[in-house]
Amino acid sequence: MLHYLINFFYPPRCAACDVRLGSGALRRLCDECLSQIERMPDALCAVCGIPLESTRHDMDVADGAEWCRSCSNSPPHFTRARAVVRYRHDRGDTGDEADGDERDHAGNASARAGNVVPSIIRRHKYGLDQSLSHALAECLGDRLPLTATDYDVIMPVPLHIGRLRWRGFNQAAMLAVAVARRMDRPLDLGTLVRVRETPPQTRQNRVERIKNLKRAFAVRRPARIASRRILLIDDVMTTGATADECARTLLAAGARRVDVLTLARAV
Repeated sequence: MLHYLINFFYPPRCAACDVRLGSGALRRLCDECLSQIERMPDALCAVCGIPLESTRHDMDVADGAEWCRSCSNSPPHFTRARAVVRYRHDRGDTGDEADGDERDHAGNASARAGNVVPSIIRRHKYGLDQSLSHALAECLGDRLPLTATDYDVIMPVPLHIGRLRWRGFNQAAMLAVAVARRMDRPLDLGTLVRVRETPPQTRQNRVERIKNLKRAFAVRRPARIASRRILLIDDVMTTGATADECARTLLAAGARRVDVLTLARAV
């Protein structure tokens, strides 16, 4: 009842395009924006999950599956990484505020195409809007690309305490809550920790990121992950360096296997 009263006095708007939703809306995204989300294709590297047409390198075949040349030459510590949507670097941010209450919903569809998830992620992380976590959880869709029974525990990529205090939340942890609920798996928010604050990696290549992340993570109470199959959660995978260092740290502490699930994959 309270939900409907709040929606009546403060009509909900789509988190992506700001169009008004119905007073009974339970979602944060309109149907048009949901339809604009670009899902990952079926043809992926069997290890890191990059779309085959996105890599400029030749593909290798191992155990009957295609690996990108990067994974073939230097296999990551995680067994498998998958993402739900594509995060294209060549898309501009079209998250401009509307003038007034009315907005041309259909007219903005082309500008919004492919940018729904990147725009929300940027505003969530750098605009410090925790409420957008619900919209990102909706972007996961109805089916996840990994199977719940393959894992014993869900863990997010951790933030350093200094960054956590500044931002006020860990976006990966908020996604991990949604994934753990969806998969009905235990959630562990405290075993994997970030012990060293690292400089921003946005403009760094893979080699620079690997150097940047060395000894940045640690495992508290290794007995909690001994011989366990872990699904690591993050919002975006770019080069995979962060996920790889987390996986290395977890495996060194006794984990049996580490897979990675991200909402988006930068291509």
